[in-house]
Amino acid sequence: MINDIKKFLNEDQDPKAVEKISEKVNDLLTNGESVEYIAVQNKPAINISPDSIVLTNKRILFFRSKSFGLVTDFKDYLWKDVAESHISEAILGSTFTMTAITGFIETIDYIPKSQARKLYQYAQGKEEEMIEYRRQKELEEKRATAGGITVNTQNEKPEEPQKPQEVKPEVTAEDPMETLMKLKAFLDNDLISLEDYETKKKEILERM
Repeated sequence: MINDIKKFLNEDQDPKAVEKISEKVNDLLTNGESVEYIAVQNKPAINISPDSIVLTNKRILFFRSKSFGLVTDFKDYLWKDVAESHISEAILGSTFTMTAITGFIETIDYIPKSQARKLYQYAQGKEEEMIEYRRQKELEEKRATAGGITVNTQNEKPEEPQKPQEVKPEVTAEDPMETLMKLKAFLDNDLISLEDYETKKKEILERM
């Protein structure tokens, strides 16, 4: 087991604490999920079962010991549900704080500064990925709504966002002014190019 956790001991983590939490995390990993980093609390007083934070490629997990270490409680958040994270450094360590998009806040204190900085660095990278993911999803939904297309958002994977479907406006034999207004709406929503808009506009005006 010690060989499996060596990669998590670069910032002076307690080997025994990391080994203990690794055993628990391994039972919680889903298909394709891997542990990226483990940070362990280091209080100035004796702490037999310190709290810890585990980062995986899919989520962030907070482990807290209860009942003098006899019980371990954990909460996890998918990266797409994390709004932001930050650290505040003090003399005896750092406090790592994560805020979910729901507004819920998770905090663990007395994280060694070097470990807290690693947590922050990795979390920031994931947050940037999720910002782009949410932006793409919002754009897809906006285009789908404008074009009358239903987009299936179930079982979506942030790593592989679906390619937006191309929406082409249909110009039918209706009131020319109404058709022009629809074309303008398509242009404003970036569903057609300015060149396409001008071409269709010219055709409609010639038929009036």
